[in-house]
Amino acid sequence: MKCYFCKGQMKDGTTTFMAEVDNCVIVIKNVPARVCSQCEEAIFSMETAKRIEEMVNSIKSTKTEIAIVNFEEKVA
Repeated sequence: MKCYFCKGQMKDGTTTFMAEVDNCVIVIKNVPARVCSQCEEAIFSMETAKRIEEMVNSIKSTKTEIAIVNFEEKVA
């Protein structure tokens, strides 16, 4: 598979997902993804995207300003 942006080769790997939701900065480390070997653009599978969404929804209900979690960890 080729990268949509730079046409580099996509390989299995991990990446860090970051988002700002309701004044909370959320960082999820070690997220499985297809990562471009040239520009490091990441593509998530449907299952991974759903898990990220679940994690973000769980974290934003904690009312914290900054949350840094590992993808494999269960969140409150």
